[in-house]
Amino acid sequence: MKQLVLFVFLLIALVLNAQNQDKVDFTHAQAQITLFPETKSIQGKVTYTLDALKDVDSVFLDAKNMTFSAVSLNKKKAEYTNSGKVIWIYEKLKKGKSYTLSLHFSAKPMQTLYFLGFTLPDSLKISKNIDSNTRSYETIGGKHGQIWTQGQGKYTSHWLPSFDNMEEKVEFDLSIGLHTDYQVIANGKFKKRYKESGKTIWAYDMQRPMSSYLLAFAIGKYVKEESTSASGIPLENYYYPKDSLKLEPTYRHTKEIFDFLETEIGVPYPWQNYKQVPVRDFLYAGMENTGTTIFSDQYVIDSTGFIDKNYVNVNAHEMAHQWFGNLVTEKNGEHHWLHEGFATYYAYLAEQHLYGDDHFYWKLYKTLQRLKEQADKGQGQSLLDPKASSLTFYEKGAWALFMLRNKIGDAPFKKGIKEYLKKYAFKNVTVPDFLNEMERAYGDALDDFEAEWLLSSELPFEKAKKQLAQVSPSIALLFRMEAELGSAQGDDFDYQKYWDATSSVHLKKRLIRDYGKSLSEGMILKAFASDTIPIRQAVLLADQENPRLDQNQLESFLSDKSYINKETALFALWQRFPENRKKYLDRTRGIMGLPHKNVRLLWLTLAIMTEGYEGRNTQAYFEELSGYSDASYNFEIRQGAFFYLKEAFGFDDQSLINLMKATGHHSWQFRKYARNLVDELWNDMEYKTRMENLLQKLNVEEARYLNTKVSSE
Repeated sequence: MKQLVLFVFLLIALVLNAQNQDKVDFTHAQAQITLFPETKSIQGKVTYTLDALKDVDSVFLDAKNMTFSAVSLNKKKAEYTNSGKVIWIYEKLKKGKSYTLSLHFSAKPMQTLYFLGFTLPDSLKISKNIDSNTRSYETIGGKHGQIWTQGQGKYTSHWLPSFDNMEEKVEFDLSIGLHTDYQVIANGKFKKRYKESGKTIWAYDMQRPMSSYLLAFAIGKYVKEESTSASGIPLENYYYPKDSLKLEPTYRHTKEIFDFLETEIGVPYPWQNYKQVPVRDFLYAGMENTGTTIFSDQYVIDSTGFIDKNYVNVNAHEMAHQWFGNLVTEKNGEHHWLHEGFATYYAYLAEQHLYGDDHFYWKLYKTLQRLKEQADKGQGQSLLDPKASSLTFYEKGAWALFMLRNKIGDAPFKKGIKEYLKKYAFKNVTVPDFLNEMERAYGDALDDFEAEWLLSSELPFEKAKKQLAQVSPSIALLFRMEAELGSAQGDDFDYQKYWDATSSVHLKKRLIRDYGKSLSEGMILKAFASDTIPIRQAVLLADQENPRLDQNQLESFLSDKSYINKETALFALWQRFPENRKKYLDRTRGIMGLPHKNVRLLWLTLAIMTEGYEGRNTQAYFEELSGYSDASYNFEIRQGAFFYLKEAFGFDDQSLINLMKATGHHSWQFRKYARNLVDELWNDMEYKTRMENLLQKLNVEEARYLNTKVSSE
């Protein structure tokens, strides 16, 4: 009987979904949200303006696990049903009339809206005698709490009654309040900040419609840098107060990327301003919320870290989405290429503008190789497959656009893109919509392109490879070398000829990476002497498998402006020259490295393991290493700490508790890592007993995964 009821419920939901789209047009929303960090809950009111396109008996909104205290239509109490997933409003609407629908709601979101750093240990809990206006939310380690959203796809309905369907586009205005002076950043233009009932309210205004999944806000302690694009669009880059020296390298090239994309795309930026906000423990690299990109603070780097890992590509990718995905939005997953393939391609174009053609073509070649590996495993996918992988949507999608542009020419390509965006601005699109505009610009059919690149699950590898060889001299040289190498007799191959024939950093890195063992001593020394960090890095990494560098040469990498080089060289020197371990540890003391503290975590491990090195500090070093497993740190730092503890020392009780808590983390990648490690330790009887004894120190949510293991035995 329950299955029948569920089936009827789903059928009704599908019917009502069609009714919303065909018979009712939601045009504007005024949302007022109050956040309660201590309980990870929200209360709010949202008022929608809607037009009846036909006579209807009901409308619905997606609303996950929400409680409604009042629902009204045109200020009169409305009849409704709340399923826990959808709220149905049973009121008649007449064709041609406008209505206002208001809903008062509360919820404790289990996803999409994330509260970080607000559950404090007893020793730091806020006194009940302190007025709520003066509360200071800080976690262990002095890190401020954060609140942020990630609604990609159809998940905003976990914190706001809204629309999982991308086709319902609404102009959203947000007002967000909480009992702190934390900064609130949201879609649209900041209007005002004011006090009300002990809360600070931040009000933002949008002027154009968008899909609900692009609605977003981030809350925390931030400083803002402001600039203006060439076209007059305000650009706002946010950073943590402690990271003022990281502002420039983190956001390097932002204005130039923005100006390039506006010119290259040929359509003015469609929103009021553009904001970028880093947050801790974000689920992805970044998310292109309308006018407000939220990204992982693991991209907040200093000048030394820039060469190893920077925000440039993610920056350009999310910015390109403001046109491709936000201005024009897919109708459904079959057309997802129109989002990710386009953002990937235009981000590559931005990098071409910044770093040159050789960088652009080698980036394409690397992704082509990954696509070839996928195809060779029989896992090739059509770009119109809604279940295709990210590799397909992003990289094969970018390749499709690259090949289309080469087929029809620059001018028709740019004209088609411009007309496509103008025609479907603030609307939903399909792949045929895009192809129709490109065919008009080209003046001929694109059936062969569609069949080969969009419909087929096969990869036209040889055709793509040939195209690259035509436009990239260094890649063409690589192909000639590989052909000659394939027919060469014996081991006496002249790699030097190809090295001397190119200035391409990418080709030289490839030679070192793939053929390092066969390169002459002279070639290796010449590469080592290069003042180009990526080439030196390739030499250093190759040396780990085939040691050829002497002690002095290895030591020189400790001075490179690269944290990867510092980390790799430190470990190699510590291993190969044990008599000088103290010297190398002293030299690298205090270096943290990339945002995930790669150098510091290694240094602590080696300092503890080095016999006779600062024995009085050994316990402090272990406590620091173990402390990085705490939830107040980014999950990438925690994962590094867990790795070294497992490999070198084992877990003390606190780090073991931290690992057990990590099994419920909101990031699926980190959660999976933690669970796999717990599973491994569970097979060790000593660790199993310890974890069972420590379960009492976890709350119900934190202990859920461990309890499933206990109950399954």
